[in-house]
Amino acid sequence: MNSISPNLNLMIKACEKASKILIRDFGELENLQVSKKGPKDFVTNSDKKTEKVLINELTKNKKKYSILSEEIGFIKNDDNDYIWVIDPIDGTTNFLHGIPHFCISIGLKFKDEIISGIIFDPIKNEIFYAEKNQGAYFNNHRIRVSKRKNLDECLFATNKNGLSSADLNARIFGSAALDLAYVASGRIDGYFQNGLNLWDIAAGTLIVKEAGGIVNNYDLEKTNNIKLVASSENINQKMLKRLNKF
Repeated sequence: MNSISPNLNLMIKACEKASKILIRDFGELENLQVSKKGPKDFVTNSDKKTEKVLINELTKNKKKYSILSEEIGFIKNDDNDYIWVIDPIDGTTNFLHGIPHFCISIGLKFKDEIISGIIFDPIKNEIFYAEKNQGAYFNNHRIRVSKRKNLDECLFATNKNGLSSADLNARIFGSAALDLAYVASGRIDGYFQNGLNLWDIAAGTLIVKEAGGIVNNYDLEKTNNIKLVASSENINQKMLKRLNKF
């Protein structure tokens, strides 16, 4: 493994521990007690248990960073300059339907920027991570964004709104964090979506940038309703032109 900071090491260990809950519960979906959180947004016992483990592990850090997590919201601790930004299950709908495409996402925000990020896919045992100015990695191997230059040969990820508003070869995969991880690793060429939350994208935006990509149109001071475009430098401007109605 390349040299990593104590903070990132803590994030990796937290993900590894929490992933055991997700793997176990994913195999026992029929026993999950599900309660509605919104029209198309569900919260499960797994979500809450995973979040609890992540927070317990991350707060073992001697420095008491603040926390922003999808389920419990914001917890102010001694150090408010540093904030753990946590999504215990990104891709909850996939999880509930037995689709093995979801992840844990943790970003570490320092003031107005993300300095560490990890996206952990427990089913595929895939880990994407980055630290500011240290490059991006997939399972300990350096990754880079796609080198494709022809938009018509590219594959993009988005949501339902994006699918109807862009002249691009786009798909809906159901996990914003993994979409960004896949942009960073070159599996897909770009990503665009609106209505995002900070915990959806905190880790992924850093990983894309450290993999040589560009992230447009996002504001880390916002917590909700974030609009974001991410791609390689090769196609970024051409992609933005196609997205003029997005």
